[in-house]
Amino acid sequence: MRISRAFPLAFACFAVAVTPGLAQNTRAGQNSNAVVVVPDSTVEHAADIGFRAHTNHLILVHPNAAPNATSSPSGNTPATIYPVYLGVSYPSLAGSQTIAIVDAYDYPTAENDLNVFSSQFGLPSCTTANGCFKVVYANGKKPRGNCGWNQEAALDIEWAHAMAPTAKIVLVEAASSSFSNLFAGVQAATQQVTSSGGKGEVSMSWGGSEFSSEASYDSYFQNTGVVYFGSSGDTGGKTIYPSASPYVVAAGGTSLNRDANGNFVSETGWSGSGGGPSQYEGQLSYQFGIPGVSATQRSIPDVSFDADPNTGVAVYDSTSCQGLVGWLVFGGTSVSSPSLAGIVNRAASFSTNSVTELTDMYTNYTNTNDFYDVTSGTAGSYTAGPGWDFVTGIGSSRGTGGK
Repeated sequence: MRISRAFPLAFACFAVAVTPGLAQNTRAGQNSNAVVVVPDSTVEHAADIGFRAHTNHLILVHPNAAPNATSSPSGNTPATIYPVYLGVSYPSLAGSQTIAIVDAYDYPTAENDLNVFSSQFGLPSCTTANGCFKVVYANGKKPRGNCGWNQEAALDIEWAHAMAPTAKIVLVEAASSSFSNLFAGVQAATQQVTSSGGKGEVSMSWGGSEFSSEASYDSYFQNTGVVYFGSSGDTGGKTIYPSASPYVVAAGGTSLNRDANGNFVSETGWSGSGGGPSQYEGQLSYQFGIPGVSATQRSIPDVSFDADPNTGVAVYDSTSCQGLVGWLVFGGTSVSSPSLAGIVNRAASFSTNSVTELTDMYTNYTNTNDFYDVTSGTAGSYTAGPGWDFVTGIGSSRGTGGK
């Protein structure tokens, strides 16, 4: 559930400590003692529209947790996610070339936190020394810090690495959360992916309300050898940019439903999944003739992933932010974007560009071996149903086929 305000002061001293085990992986509402809080960085103010982006992550907090409870992770882990989205048992190492993550501000403990996460879950070490990890300053110098964006970057690099453990991870740090600086970050990320003839993905787990001049930025996402992913937002039934761009794979959100033994049962649309027809962007050919989309406008999301904080994922961030530090449980479509980028990286088809990737997805979305049709759940005024819908798009990924 979206809460359009910053952390309640009453919870500022609490770190996440939901009950370990299966409870946090059940449907929303069954983990009744937990509270979903919104970091300051995820709140959009009226003055931000058209100028500044916000993150799209939410954090599940237990109000009775002891401060700084860092001892062990809760929430979904790579081992519980792999059987659902990849159809394989964990670990299953795959991935190649580069996934670039674009975020704002400096995250000083990025490499340390990525390797705590990797060690905890038996992932390959990803360091600067072994050539797996790299931090790039988009404007050539280290930005100032921002702990909410640090949380975002922790989620992004850890779950891109989790889904494609043998791909290179580049964290591109924009000077600020202004669109001008973030798009400079996208440009730097593109250069990192395509250097020496490389290919890969760029993930953007941020965005803002659509604005009339947004299409002027679409050229940043039209580069050979790169597929761009963007979070669809955490307000059900609302569209945000850049995921509204027809040159970006819009990543929506779902909830994972499990039985009492933790076995996956089904997936439903998450109430916070951003979506709808774009106000300013027209439709491209990959959505022509798709039942359910707008007749003329770009329709989002395209494809979805677990984003409900009540079925959220484990993330490690050692930089304290308003009392939250260590192992946290994250939701929001900020989970979807890097995770889907990782899945597409695993597919190793390395499409020519985002439009080619989206054309492949829409061509194959009725293949149940490749995609899961999410047919229930509501977000804003929209309801999920058979086929494409404004809650989950074509549904969620199954394996690496059709991508």
